[in-house]
Amino acid sequence: MGMKIDRRLTILGVMLVVLSMTMATQYATTKVSYTYSIVHPSNADIRFIGSDNGSDGRVLRALNNGTVASVQLYFGNWSANSNKTYTAAFGIVNEELMNVNIAHINISTTTGADYMQIWLHSNRSTNAIDDGTKTYIWNKGPLGYTSSANCAWRLGAGNQNVSNMCADGITQLTTPWDTTKSVRYSVNNANASVNATSDFVWVQISIDIPAAADQTGTHNGTVWIHFKAN
Repeated sequence: MGMKIDRRLTILGVMLVVLSMTMATQYATTKVSYTYSIVHPSNADIRFIGSDNGSDGRVLRALNNGTVASVQLYFGNWSANSNKTYTAAFGIVNEELMNVNIAHINISTTTGADYMQIWLHSNRSTNAIDDGTKTYIWNKGPLGYTSSANCAWRLGAGNQNVSNMCADGITQLTTPWDTTKSVRYSVNNANASVNATSDFVWVQISIDIPAAADQTGTHNGTVWIHFKAN
């Protein structure tokens, strides 16, 4: 009689274990939607605008203008033992509703040597060397700027409006469309304020070509701009 009771208890225990496992195995389905747009680089949340002119129009211009447009910096033709400086080769504008840091900039060459020097600075029409608010960020190879804080320049919060940029948190400066080179641009001389007040900064680029320059052909590559959220 005792053995029968034990078996029943054992069977009941097994049933309880199976039942508890069945109840614990639960599945649920849920979903979340997402959205983003692929836009022209002059209309993005962190966007590039033109300013200085080169030999045939704005230094910054669009390639493959349309749904997959990209932008390029075109510097033209220069001789050895010369220097050409564009104090506002292009501008970087933040449209995010938060501060954005430019961590650093570097160059990767595709063909030819790297003779480029790059500054971030406030005054569009002044050589960055004479601009009190500047960051020397690239010098023909090595980083011109390093920091444990990983912030070469802090852009102020934008307003999600690609038709303007802001110098002081109040004053809106228009960034109209250049129909020839298919980019937005600005030639306004209002300075970019420091301390993350302005949502834009000017990028000065010098092509500093030595006397013994590499003259084997076209010099081209990519300018890498690294951003970091504040």
